[in-house]
Amino acid sequence: MAQEPRIPVPHYRIVNLDRGCELAAHVEVAGESSSRRRGLLATSHLDEAAGIWIAPCEAIHTFGMKMPIDVVFLDRTHRARKLVPNLSPARIALCLAGSSVLELASGAIARSGLQPGDRLQFHAVRPTR
Repeated sequence: MAQEPRIPVPHYRIVNLDRGCELAAHVEVAGESSSRRRGLLATSHLDEAAGIWIAPCEAIHTFGMKMPIDVVFLDRTHRARKLVPNLSPARIALCLAGSSVLELASGAIARSGLQPGDRLQFHAVRPTR
């Protein structure tokens, strides 16, 4: 049986326009229903500069996760609406004003100085895998 070709998943480098720094270098998009449901649940380690962008999304859970994560809820213009640093496994986070969410390595918010209201810019990059 022939194997279907794998469609590359888009990746982005995310820059904080208001702080003039990089938030993450390798963020994978979870734009399909199955990838949005899966998120980072099967991930046991996340590189410091990596993450996943779930769109559309206004709520997440960390039930079944093996590590804490930083969570950034974004509005439609990619402005940070709500920050949840170091969200532990078996928790829920939501932001009804959010339209998408970034799940990042724990500590990304603190390292970058990200604040609510900051504007983020997404730059397409080639996947590393």
